[in-house]
Amino acid sequence: MKTRHKFYLILLSAFFIACSNDDDSVNPDPEPVEFSYDFNSGAEGWTGDFADYPEGEEESFELQFEHTSLPEPLDQSEGALMLSGTNDSDDLFMFIKREITGLTPNQQYTIDFDVEFASNVADNTPGAGGSPGESVYVKAGATSVEPVKEIDDDGMYRMNIDKSNQADSGEDMIVIGDFSNNTDQEVYTLKTVNNTAPFQATASSNGSLWLIVGTESGFMGNTTIFYNRISVALR
Repeated sequence: MKTRHKFYLILLSAFFIACSNDDDSVNPDPEPVEFSYDFNSGAEGWTGDFADYPEGEEESFELQFEHTSLPEPLDQSEGALMLSGTNDSDDLFMFIKREITGLTPNQQYTIDFDVEFASNVADNTPGAGGSPGESVYVKAGATSVEPVKEIDDDGMYRMNIDKSNQADSGEDMIVIGDFSNNTDQEVYTLKTVNNTAPFQATASSNGSLWLIVGTESGFMGNTTIFYNRISVALR
């Protein structure tokens, strides 16, 4: 009897060990890593810059970046990042960027962007070179290297990442919307855009990524955008 009892104990122990090993082998997807910015207290680490224009022409392009409040008639108690420029090159790129850290080194992430901004351009508004709404493309992306502008052989500032041009998505940035405000009124209105197609980026060896959001203009004129909220989920 004692021998049989000992045998059953051995079987029972083996069963629990097997179950424990099975549980350990299950590796469900971790919860998404989320970052959210509303700019009420400041720029929150975001900086702004411009590309796709000739070196030394900052003044003629009327390039501006600042932390400010939302414009009227929106709630001016809410903060925003304002970018403004007058497109004389048929391809002005205005962008904001921020580094995020604490990610898994060399890990590939699928990223969901959710961007809210204020636009004063009504739908289907005509303009020189294209619509000031539908021909101003909102893009978002992420890279393991810092996105910066560099001067090319023609004296033009170009990005060091692949954002592609205007309506086309690149390897490092994708189109997630346009600058039209989804109304028939030329007043600043909040609009939210996000990516419907998957976007992937790989964290650097030190576990960081650079987020970048911007507009690329085919409209020959001024665009002034106010970013009110940016949320990013990585999984």
